[in-house]
Amino acid sequence: MAKHLTAKDIELLIGLIDGWNGKLTWDALCDEAEGLIGTRPTRQTLNAHPRIKSAFGDKKTQQKTGFKPTKRPESLAIAEQRIHRLESENQRLKAENDRLLERFIRWQYNAQKRGLSQAVLDAPLPKVDRDSAEKGG
Repeated sequence: MAKHLTAKDIELLIGLIDGWNGKLTWDALCDEAEGLIGTRPTRQTLNAHPRIKSAFGDKKTQQKTGFKPTKRPESLAIAEQRIHRLESENQRLKAENDRLLERFIRWQYNAQKRGLSQAVLDAPLPKVDRDSAEKGG
């Protein structure tokens, strides 16, 4: 039976994807994951976790659009300031993401408690016909 991924495993795998260099494939990711988490997960296992699937898709898109690094700062002091700012932004975004995940879990619990299925919650928003208000006037 396949190993279930822990929250720590998922974080490690997302970090692996974020730092990936070269062509990213599910097989290559599974191979690299083995050294990181101790067992080789299947593609289906990784694909079943929305955060991993999303990180994988985002990285593939980034690779296709051709990631272009920004030009290098002229001095180490400027580079240090930029690194500090980016680390602070990263920390803030992680905290914001954690709050949103907590909120989502709370909403998921309350929806399930009231008998709403995932299909109902995932239903697309209705299309807005912006021209209809102008025609009726």
